[in-house]
Amino acid sequence: MSGQDRYSVVRTLGDAATMLISEWPGDDGEEYVVAVRTCLDAIRGTTPPNAAREALMRAADEAGIRYLSVVH
Repeated sequence: MSGQDRYSVVRTLGDAATMLISEWPGDDGEEYVVAVRTCLDAIRGTTPPNAAREALMRAADEAGIRYLSVVH
């Protein structure tokens, strides 16, 4: 997730986990840590997927990452 014109599409919990763990610009934000934990919990089935989506958006806000959220 480096560079001003970099776009990523997150369709699944696996996509979200990969982005958070492998592509995120920093790993020290409070919302980032919550997003990683919530995403992994959602993958395990102990947290609703929507909670992971909301946590990912809060982490993006914290990191200054702009996003467009579309839910089907």
